[in-house]
Amino acid sequence: MNVARQQGSMVLSGPGEVVGAIAEGALLARVAEPGHGEAAEDGHTHEAACLNCGTALIGRHCHACGQAAHVHKTIGAFFHDLLHGVFHFEGKIWRTLPLLAWRPGQLTREYIDGRRASYVSPIALFLFVVFLMFAAVNQFAGAFDPGSLVKVNGQVVNEGLPAQAKLLDELKARRAELARTGQPTDAIDGKIAGAQEALRVMQEVKDAKFEDLNAQSDVPAIDRTLKALKNNPGLVFYKLQTNAYKFSWALIPISVPFVWLLFAWRRRFHLYDHTVFVTYSLCFMSLLVVVVTLALAVQAPLIVPAALLIVPWHMYRQLRGTYALSRRSAVWRTVALLGIAVAAMILFSMLILAQTGG
Repeated sequence: MNVARQQGSMVLSGPGEVVGAIAEGALLARVAEPGHGEAAEDGHTHEAACLNCGTALIGRHCHACGQAAHVHKTIGAFFHDLLHGVFHFEGKIWRTLPLLAWRPGQLTREYIDGRRASYVSPIALFLFVVFLMFAAVNQFAGAFDPGSLVKVNGQVVNEGLPAQAKLLDELKARRAELARTGQPTDAIDGKIAGAQEALRVMQEVKDAKFEDLNAQSDVPAIDRTLKALKNNPGLVFYKLQTNAYKFSWALIPISVPFVWLLFAWRRRFHLYDHTVFVTYSLCFMSLLVVVVTLALAVQAPLIVPAALLIVPWHMYRQLRGTYALSRRSAVWRTVALLGIAVAAMILFSMLILAQTGG
């Protein structure tokens, strides 16, 4: 199933590309978390000095730069390193995911307090699950056909294109008749120009060339966003679907200040604590989207109402465990956090639309 390519957007044409996207996410996670708390991959020390920095070797790794003492130089070792880089990530992920799902507060608090060697760091996990989520959504939710929902001049593009082309032909024929009889053509020339412009825009929408739409508009970004939501929800949905993953990182700085407000008078909690909390929470919500997407793909719609109940339950458990809250304090903050999530998604959507032409 093909998904139209936008500038910088993901293109997934089959299960193989889903696996590729997951591997890409894992590799990015490894960049964010290289060898964090892991044992040595090889016990051999065939060199006396580190091949990277020249430091005398003592043990399996260089104590100065961390490079393994033994460097593989075979093609088999190359592919071993590739698989190791992608899938060694899983050693800690299987310890992290159960806690993230069932005891998110414990996971968040332990990471904040420095017990980290057994867990995937929040940013590494975030990079991985974001790629996994958008791979699943684009593959199983199906490609969005902009022409089926987007309107131009009040007409849905797929339906309006033939009618607009027919109208343009009629206007040209009428102009030819006026010219033949020596009558003025100024008025109909204006109508022809308008019809040609409408046809051009419709064709661009049909071809999913959104980067040029509204590019010359002088309307402020917020007004343009609200207007798009009101007049063209299909176009908004398409832009969100194709561009959200590029800006997904922005959900963290958007959300952290709101969470800080919930604890502004508690000085023992800092922005770092809230950042770890938000990032792990986003990881879980992204994984929940993957589960819902897969469930819908196999025609199990009952998972959707279950997921809606899981969201506040997970927020409550993470808040209570991370910040050692009473039940009452955790409940009102959970309600507030649900509102924060809605506000963050609105701001995030506005950011995407503003960055992609509104």
